[in-house]
Amino acid sequence: MSQVKGLYIKVTGWMLLLFAVGFFCLQMGCLYAHERFQAEYVDDRLFYFINILCFIFLALAIILLLKPSKIWLWAISGLAVVFILASGGLLVASNKEIKNITSLSPDYKHVVSIKEKTKSGDAVYLRSYFGILARPKERLPYKTDGMFKVKWLANDIAAVTYKTADGKIEQFIATYGDRSDGRSYYYVGSEIQGKWQGKNTKVVSDTKGITVIVGGRIEFFDWRHIKQFGTLAIVLEKQKQAVWTISLNDNFVVPALSGVPKTGDISLYQATMRDNKPIILHNQSQK
Repeated sequence: MSQVKGLYIKVTGWMLLLFAVGFFCLQMGCLYAHERFQAEYVDDRLFYFINILCFIFLALAIILLLKPSKIWLWAISGLAVVFILASGGLLVASNKEIKNITSLSPDYKHVVSIKEKTKSGDAVYLRSYFGILARPKERLPYKTDGMFKVKWLANDIAAVTYKTADGKIEQFIATYGDRSDGRSYYYVGSEIQGKWQGKNTKVVSDTKGITVIVGGRIEFFDWRHIKQFGTLAIVLEKQKQAVWTISLNDNFVVPALSGVPKTGDISLYQATMRDNKPIILHNQSQK
């Protein structure tokens, strides 16, 4: 029985050591990627969490494999505590300088990553690669007040709602795919031309612009005040702030590129910091 227990301890120790080495290699790889490709973790806090895990696994592996004396055991434990506290302090300090906004898509394939400098209000959207790594893609056009809300409108569309430093509502849409064969660019406004109906809601898109009718309230947006993000969503603006986002749902098919009739639904999402859900709209033009 003691031999089985000893073997179990030894196997566990080697596994912990492998985990520690793996995390160390991950950190070194991330530092190289940052230097070579300007890539970084999607969330800066990952660097400190991985450091802590690496040291904990290493300390446990040493204790299980080398079976140190009580003095060395206390020394290793004390060193681990000091390292964890130091890493935690660095994490808190980093989080005060850079605010990380991250959100995982419903299908776990994409990550929204936004990093904001808390003092200046400047925020940058990073495009995720290989899961936990990302590269800066574009700067948000307005300084923020530090409050963000992320809502996934589809598996590959995330609406980031935030307030600017002067109190206006803005929406940034992160998109990760398209609804065509992936070889051609298309305009969302053109593809949704027609009438769309949902619960107490109607959207009409024509050559003049887009009309949104919600609960009897009518709002018209001409094409000058409609901004496209990728090939999956548009934001309707009025008085220099976002009002609505229209996105193509997962089941939407772009007819001009696919050679099939227009199918699928769209979603209408209000730009507000309150908790709200997108309204699904069905195509009425062909009925």
